[in-house]
Amino acid sequence: MTGDAAGSGRFDKLLVANRGEIARRVFRTARAMGLRTVAVFVAADEDAPFVAEADEAIRIDGYLDGEAIIAAAAATGAGAIHPGYGFLAENGDFAAATQEAGLAWVGPSVEAIRAMGDKIEAKKLAIEAGVPVLVSQEDPARFASIGFPLLIKAAAGGGGKGMRIVESAAVLDDAVVAAKREAHAGFGDDRVFAERYVARSRHVEIQVLGDSHGNLVHLGERECSIQRRHQKIIEESPSPFVSDELRAEMGDAALRLAAALQYRSAGTVEFLVDDETGGFFFLEVNTRLQVEHPVTEEVTGRDLVRDQLRIAMGQPLGYGQDDVTFEGHAIEARLYAEDPANGFLPAIGTLDAFAPADEPVLRWDTGVEAGSVIGVDFDPMIAKVIAHAPSRTEAAGRLARGLEDLHLDGVVTNRDFLAAVLRTDAFLAGDTTTDFIERIAPSQQRTVPTDQVERLAVAAAMWVQGDNRSRARTLAALPSGFVVGRIPPERVELGHQGDTLTVHYRRARDGGFRLGSDGSGGRAVVHHWAPDGIDVEVNGHRLGLRVSTSASRIQLTGAGGGVGFDLVPRFSVPEIELPGGAVAAPMPGKVLEIRVTIGDEVQVGQVVAVLEAMKMENHLAATTHGHVTEVRVAVGDQVEKDVLLMVIEPAETADGN
Repeated sequence: MTGDAAGSGRFDKLLVANRGEIARRVFRTARAMGLRTVAVFVAADEDAPFVAEADEAIRIDGYLDGEAIIAAAAATGAGAIHPGYGFLAENGDFAAATQEAGLAWVGPSVEAIRAMGDKIEAKKLAIEAGVPVLVSQEDPARFASIGFPLLIKAAAGGGGKGMRIVESAAVLDDAVVAAKREAHAGFGDDRVFAERYVARSRHVEIQVLGDSHGNLVHLGERECSIQRRHQKIIEESPSPFVSDELRAEMGDAALRLAAALQYRSAGTVEFLVDDETGGFFFLEVNTRLQVEHPVTEEVTGRDLVRDQLRIAMGQPLGYGQDDVTFEGHAIEARLYAEDPANGFLPAIGTLDAFAPADEPVLRWDTGVEAGSVIGVDFDPMIAKVIAHAPSRTEAAGRLARGLEDLHLDGVVTNRDFLAAVLRTDAFLAGDTTTDFIERIAPSQQRTVPTDQVERLAVAAAMWVQGDNRSRARTLAALPSGFVVGRIPPERVELGHQGDTLTVHYRRARDGGFRLGSDGSGGRAVVHHWAPDGIDVEVNGHRLGLRVSTSASRIQLTGAGGGVGFDLVPRFSVPEIELPGGAVAAPMPGKVLEIRVTIGDEVQVGQVVAVLEAMKMENHLAATTHGHVTEVRVAVGDQVEKDVLLMVIEPAETADGN
């Protein structure tokens, strides 16, 4: 089968030129439509779930290797390529090469991709279509003419890469240099431009769909204002701010621009909405499916991937604007391997546990499972979690509860932060401007009451003793703690947030356990033990818990959340202490800049090094005033997490005070 941008006939096998949850999402709809599926994968993904789920999988060297992807399609007999979202999804050259190879391209025309791929040119087209835009400047030498604060953006891409808020002329030059470097690393194009920065604003986008028969519709709006590092983490539809009148205005503006592009397939027209005036301004067009598309699917009942595939086959959309209806409210949270308490820096590790609770029923779009490795090769997103309910308040509560009840361990995540956001009064009131995180400061970590931690520590000890009995090879029929004479109680030591909790227990004649070194700590009863859970009563509190362990940890999750403990060994190797004033790598990455040399005096907060991880720059600052005494790395070095980069001797030490 051959096809142009709009498609010219049916295909029965689809290659997805993407990975993880993106590939799994497209596979799900393709299978439902009776299509065969082909995956491409790199070495780092050879054990990823999406590879096994495809009907066929072809190994390639990189997801940006368009020639290899097209060759894989030819080798497997695929008739079409779906680029997913990210990687080559908005690459006009790849779309053109796909069609030149006789394959259907599941996406808009090459012309539309190229026109919208350059944000500077896209803004000019928006102006021609009568769409409001923000004051901007393309010449870095004239950025200051906009006034401060201003926002620097990459001309060739988004996702927060190359984006900088600049508050004053004093830091403008450094911000331009950093933005250009990050834009080049992320998109191979270092061009940047500046726009007026609107502090109290909302990020609202309109989903559009068009076919090759002249049909063009929008599916309402999504609000994506809650962001960190200029990247979305919570999205919803409909927006709590947008009125019916504003929705109609924004929808009409989006359709005017889509019509000017003769748009086919799924796309998103993004706007900035001024929270004070209600005015809206064009930001960009994403010529692909968006990460947050599930919230639109939930409230409209439409499968956007199905629409994409039908359009690529040359079929009409099958419905018009009057057929689009909305039901209830949907909210999506992006669960990332990252540390909110450390500037949302990405985290790595192995998912020792990943198991959503049976209730509440949520939509989990994920590319991982228990045992998956979260590394530095790709975006650290673990899952998109979506709740749909009759009301916004119910959707928020349902989503928060589902996140809290997720059995998760092995990697630091933003799970508790997301749940905290969803439960804030400001979020529930719809006060969700782009400065939400800085202005509201939701809790970054879940606080568990001391008495609850102590009960869970007892539950952990009870699970450990049960596990020990299950592994016994001799006298396995005897109960745990059975003795002929009197010996001291057994004990389990557990680490939690820097503290060590010691649980003493001794089996009683009635089958329960007396707690405490002298039996005065109360009583525990194990009602049921299993390798993956325990039903235990601790001093009258009945706990049904899911349990998972690794070599050094035990994680327990029940209603309302979980707690992880480190299993403290009887004998441990002393930790190596870093010297005072040490600057260590907060994550694995590449050293881009070293801004100091030995002997330099530095102040608290001064940036001393720049580390690149996952295509994002991370500025490392001095935590003490003093002099640089050691620099242990050089520009270009690849370093692991916690590696010592440099040492700053505190001024009071250097002065002998």
